[in-house]
Amino acid sequence: MIQRFNMLMAVVAVVLVVLAMSIFTVDQRQYAVVFQLGEMKRAITEPGLYFKIPMVQNVRYFDRRIITLDNVEPERFITSEKKNVLVDSYIKWRIVDPQLYYISVGGDESRAKTRLNQTVNAGLREEFGKRTVHDVVSGERDQIMEQMREKADADARKIGVQIVDVRVKRVELPTEVSEAVYRRMEAERKRVANELRSEGSAEAEKIRADADRQREVIIAEAYSGAQKIKGEGDAKATNTYAQAFGQNPEFYSFYRSLEAYRGSFRNKSDILVVEPNSDFFKYMKSAGRGNDKGK
Repeated sequence: MIQRFNMLMAVVAVVLVVLAMSIFTVDQRQYAVVFQLGEMKRAITEPGLYFKIPMVQNVRYFDRRIITLDNVEPERFITSEKKNVLVDSYIKWRIVDPQLYYISVGGDESRAKTRLNQTVNAGLREEFGKRTVHDVVSGERDQIMEQMREKADADARKIGVQIVDVRVKRVELPTEVSEAVYRRMEAERKRVANELRSEGSAEAEKIRADADRQREVIIAEAYSGAQKIKGEGDAKATNTYAQAFGQNPEFYSFYRSLEAYRGSFRNKSDILVVEPNSDFFKYMKSAGRGNDKGK
């Protein structure tokens, strides 16, 4: 009885081992390819529980998630202007046909990366060669990346791979070219600054000349107005004098003589040399005769 039981347990153990070797699972993040004596029999693309022939068949897994291929060093490309640029880019790809992937590159991820990198670099070299530095730096970068992704994806499908994205992270000029560009930009900025200063100086001179002209015009107009007013005042004063002279010529003559005396003898030190019989002393003589008569 015990011998039978031990034999049964041995059979059960063997069955369990065989069963364990016959069952395998495929995760949702994986593809599986079943090989029989080194020959590929089938590819499994859906997750789940599967069976294989133990000792005869074996399973190899491939990652179905997106893989990033990022270059360590930037690549040097030449633009349509024959200028070198350093381009730093990366590729995002994933396996979509594990059977074709294995046939094309033997399931070797490094070989697949080399193939994709060569394809993308050749395409980028071609696209950059059609454009100027300005276009590849800012003007048409999105267009370049989209065209490159389409071209690279068409070639990658031949090895069972899909190109999800091709992205240019950075486009720079080599150090020696950058220095020359910066010097040229600096010279250009200085030239523009000098032009602006010259234009500013010319505009300032124009404004000053216009201000001086307006000042002269205003002064001339003010002087003209002042002279006109003065002339009108002199004419009115002359008319007043004439009217006064016409009403009493003797009094007017006397008043004018007093004004002349006041202006001539304003200070005690003033000296006037005239002849005694001058008309200037007309009213002084008359005043003297008047006083003599009074006496």
